[in-house]
Amino acid sequence: MENPKPRSKGKYRNYGEWQKDRKGPLSYQDRLRLAIDTALAERPADLDEFLVLMKRAGYEVKKVRGGGISFRLTGQGQERFTRLRASTLGDGYDLQDVLAAIEGKEKRPGHSERKISLAVDIQAKLAAGKGPGYERWAKVFNIKQMAAALAYIQDNGLTDYEQLAQKATEAADRFHAISEQIKQTEQAMKTNAGLKAATVQYAKTRPVFEQYKATKYSRKFLAEHEADLELYRAAQAEMCSLLGGAKLSKMDVLKEEGRKLTAKKKQLYGEYQKARRDMQEIVTIKANIDTLMGYTEPGRKQEKER
Repeated sequence: MENPKPRSKGKYRNYGEWQKDRKGPLSYQDRLRLAIDTALAERPADLDEFLVLMKRAGYEVKKVRGGGISFRLTGQGQERFTRLRASTLGDGYDLQDVLAAIEGKEKRPGHSERKISLAVDIQAKLAAGKGPGYERWAKVFNIKQMAAALAYIQDNGLTDYEQLAQKATEAADRFHAISEQIKQTEQAMKTNAGLKAATVQYAKTRPVFEQYKATKYSRKFLAEHEADLELYRAAQAEMCSLLGGAKLSKMDVLKEEGRKLTAKKKQLYGEYQKARRDMQEIVTIKANIDTLMGYTEPGRKQEKER
């Protein structure tokens, strides 16, 4: 698979920045690179402290011959260990790179001059477990919910807050667009049903009106057939109102149109249910992250830019 750009000539990109350029769910290697960045962002004092941070992130650590280290994500279906080396994880993720970063010889993600990926930022905040944002979040949410949020943003390749906010906006827009389509379809169905009913009533009462005309609008005939004549006029007025100047279609055409509208509404309701679930999921995740990171506070923009 594609690897992050090598850190040659001092142009190293952290994994979150590299991941922004690609789409799709993260592999176990992807997740391991993020976990390494997160652990190193905590500035461990030595290799042992780094390994402790990796264990806290959910990784089983195994030391191999020759001083090598391998990791396996527990409880996530990963069967084989992944070796910490450049040939497996890409340039910048060799054991020597990690040691250099720990000793301060190599700058790593987490410094102010480099944008931290959203997942790394969240994991670092959880690891710290401090601040008013965390305290408010901890009163309402739990670690499992944040783990679900992390999995969502990683699986969807959302590496910064703007991407998350944009996806939430798009999900809401799609939900409202489908809702509007359903309203329009239901209105069309109502018009169609009204036209069919008015057409039937018009056809039933028109012969009475024709007889009324033949009697030259006899008062006696009117008195005897007033109810039918009222139904005729009402049906005629209803059709004129619903058609709005358009030509009345034949009954067979109206019935076929009604069937198509019913099928369309059924399809839209299926899309509506999914769109609502998608919107609720990402809006909940975003609200969870906003609370944890303190993004709902005044000055979030300034805090985020630092």
